[in-house]
Amino acid sequence: MKTKLTVIVDNTGNEELAGEWGLCILVEYGEKKILLDAGSSELFAENMKKLGLDIAAVDYGVLSHAHYDHGNGMPRFFRDNGKAEFYLQEAADENCYKRLGIFMKYIGLPRHVTIDFADRIQYVSGDYQLTDGVWLIPHKTPNLELIGKREKMYQRTGLLSWKLDDFSHEQSLVLDTDEGLVILNSCSHGGAVNIINEVRKTFPDKKIYGYVGGMHLFNKTDEEVEAVAKNIAETGIEYICTGHCTRGHAYGILKQALGDRLDQLRVGLVKEF
Repeated sequence: MKTKLTVIVDNTGNEELAGEWGLCILVEYGEKKILLDAGSSELFAENMKKLGLDIAAVDYGVLSHAHYDHGNGMPRFFRDNGKAEFYLQEAADENCYKRLGIFMKYIGLPRHVTIDFADRIQYVSGDYQLTDGVWLIPHKTPNLELIGKREKMYQRTGLLSWKLDDFSHEQSLVLDTDEGLVILNSCSHGGAVNIINEVRKTFPDKKIYGYVGGMHLFNKTDEEVEAVAKNIAETGIEYICTGHCTRGHAYGILKQALGDRLDQLRVGLVKEF
């Protein structure tokens, strides 16, 4: 299926289109329009208007994971689009925090969005087919709470109780394109290579062509980034486009290792498969 991706929000903007710490990508898959995430503010709506794209024409919303920089634009989306539902993993809730010393900082969805717009939100579990050729794939890799421990990310389970985030609220949007499968995972908290392997095991008879999204490498050592680059290269994937929480330094290391296979996410980027 012919597929077009337009980056609506990313950290890297340009003279005409502002950027912010967040991500939003419009997927045009055949006749269907899918909005992946909504950035960390209402900026996505401004950028869509400048790009001549209509929020009201979106058929599906997909939340990659339950963090503010991907969900804060959701209320604006619901106001401007009266039909599309937003698809969340069933574990997604307003309960994500990051430990900063002795304090817990809330990094989750807009407060009450899951209540105020309950009729527009669909919770899914397992492998879910959104439409022909499009799937939502949850994590299947065990022990991802160890990544939560490293990142100091938690989920609130009660008034004064917490558990390490295992990123069960994170999901990949997988598209069956003319080039092969393209994976979109906005932050890849569960690990980009883990995600590629998860999708490969889910679709053993299909070629994986591309991977698009942040890789949460901004806080990793050079050695850790080099290991990620090496492991991605060994998957044989042909196209990678990253930005947002990868950030510039890590992107430079990836570029040295992956060369022409690697592209830079940036606001206004259009990619067709």
